[in-house]
Amino acid sequence: MNYGEIKKYDIADGPGVRVTLFVSGCRHHCKGCFNAETWDFHYGNPYTEKTEKEILDALNHPYIAGLTLLGGEPFEPENQRELVKLLKKVREMYPEKNIWSYSGYVYDKDLIPGGRAYTEVTDEMLSYIDVLVDGPFVEDLKDITLQFRGSSNQRILNLREMKL
Repeated sequence: MNYGEIKKYDIADGPGVRVTLFVSGCRHHCKGCFNAETWDFHYGNPYTEKTEKEILDALNHPYIAGLTLLGGEPFEPENQRELVKLLKKVREMYPEKNIWSYSGYVYDKDLIPGGRAYTEVTDEMLSYIDVLVDGPFVEDLKDITLQFRGSSNQRILNLREMKL
């Protein structure tokens, strides 16, 4: 897996100050995407153990509310297999932090058994995520007044509440 950027003080992609990982690779190719360079799976830098340590160390501050995954597309099958390991470590090391993820895939369609992006690790990955913002960005539905979303078709799903 490659990644495009790590932001250590992000306030735009979830509540509070966050560490944000922008992964590379996306097959959605949404018109008007704010991060189209990350569509390429080879964009950016290789994700390594050093990268993981950098993220885990950045989370180790009381003012950091949590981790956010963006892209590119975190739920591309190639990315899930690496990210599930990171999310498991974040949960173990920082149980008080919340985890958000953005995905152009639709939770109850694409991320279920038989769905377009479902893999052997999807359920585990979802089990670590508190909030999922799902659905592709649709330029005709762009709304800059929406908090934590780019277009009105996208949903903010509290996966913790859904699992109760």
